[in-house]
Amino acid sequence: MPISERDSASLITHALARDTLSRLRSADMEQVAFRKGLVKLGRICGYEIIDGAMETEYVSITTPLAETTGERVKGLDDVVIVNVLRAATPFVEGLLKAFPRAKQGVISAGRDEEAGMTDGEFPITIDYTKLPEITPEDTVIVADPMLATGSTMCTVLEHVLADAPEPEDLFVLSAVSAPDGLLRVGERFPEADLLTVSIDERLDENGFIVPGLGDAGDRAFRTQ
Repeated sequence: MPISERDSASLITHALARDTLSRLRSADMEQVAFRKGLVKLGRICGYEIIDGAMETEYVSITTPLAETTGERVKGLDDVVIVNVLRAATPFVEGLLKAFPRAKQGVISAGRDEEAGMTDGEFPITIDYTKLPEITPEDTVIVADPMLATGSTMCTVLEHVLADAPEPEDLFVLSAVSAPDGLLRVGERFPEADLLTVSIDERLDENGFIVPGLGDAGDRAFRTQ
């Protein structure tokens, strides 16, 4: 099965997704390869969402030789992808290869690490938001490679869902997740399906995922 159910989330289990994530974890992977790896992982995850969660319909087709029946994926024109800046940018680039006609939104969100954690959460600052209209027919995918404490994702989801009708499907997609963050997001947004390639062991005292893959934004954009 491409998507395997767990207690707090669903795992994308495609062999290429696991292989790509394993390569991304390596501290020896340089910037360009890391960005390309995130793009590849996003594309694989997009295809797995299509295969595991979207319906198909039968359609009539005229080939050069005969009339026949084919199968098409329903709802590909009703997809909204929300890019949580900045780490999700290459991840979303890959998703768009699976959903080329998707509407796109961006939210610039960052946690205040200097303020530290309180009860396992960071204060979150939203600097910029630009979202398309969301309709009840839409499949909404909110993408961020790292789901750590869940503080950022909860704040982002509040903005995405504010004054919007409940979409047909709502997916929170990450490459690696910490158990604490999955529980927090799941409790506050039970309507969201949480998808991840890996549920890692824990958070460290600074709120970083262990074993994780480091700061995905810094590694992708060479800012550290």
